[in-house]
Amino acid sequence: MRSDYLKPALLLGPLVLFLLLAYAIPFLGVVRWSVTLPELGLGNYGRAATDPLIVSVFIRTFRICIFVTILAVAMAYMIALVWVRGTPAQRLIAELCILIPFWISVLTRAFGWVALLSNRGLINTWLTQLGVIAEPLTLVRNEFGVVLGMTHFLIPFAVFPIASAMRSLDERVFLAARGMGASRLRIFWSIFVPMTIPGILGAGLMLFVFALGFFITPAILGGGRSVMIAELIYLRIFQSPDWGLGAAVSVILMVFVALLLVLMLRFVRPNKMLG
Repeated sequence: MRSDYLKPALLLGPLVLFLLLAYAIPFLGVVRWSVTLPELGLGNYGRAATDPLIVSVFIRTFRICIFVTILAVAMAYMIALVWVRGTPAQRLIAELCILIPFWISVLTRAFGWVALLSNRGLINTWLTQLGVIAEPLTLVRNEFGVVLGMTHFLIPFAVFPIASAMRSLDERVFLAARGMGASRLRIFWSIFVPMTIPGILGAGLMLFVFALGFFITPAILGGGRSVMIAELIYLRIFQSPDWGLGAAVSVILMVFVALLLVLMLRFVRPNKMLG
């Protein structure tokens, strides 16, 4: 009986050790900075909660992350639907749309969007030459560019949990619905979508957590005008330097993410959603 627990412990031991060395111990160091720099106490947390600039950055970050999550999950749902239930040719195209973005670095994608969206970029140039617009549109160095770049990056990550939920559905349920005279649209909205809600929620949670830590894409496409939490932490630590406040903001962000994960794991379960 003891060996049944010993073997998994030996297999998981190196992973646990790696996580402790790579994440837990450095994070404890960040926590120490937050309460010791520049002086001992919780002053940095008080500043983070009352500073209008930091509060506005938190609000902007949550607003952008929520919007990006909704857009990315909605688009990923359509791609996953084609990937799972489309024709062989449609599935091949969907797979290319999912896999190709993984082969391109986030930095290359961000600068690609700058080349497309800038005042002298391809989109503004084409629209000007066609006579659609008289002056270039402001499509980058604002929240629009940040949302577009982040959504493009996150869509492939949302496809996999949604597609997994779609593949686990029982086809007999749809056959029974057709036998009772339900239309395809009624089956989709009343049966198919509700049964894939666990996958949608899982993808949404994963994307929201990813989006909270975005740095390169908002920094490049936002141009310093749409600062998010990760960029704020970078600025406080490497340019101010205000290590204590930057560490406090980091700890607040980590605690928020941990609470979000705990709440979702506790209350969002497939049996609750389908029951």
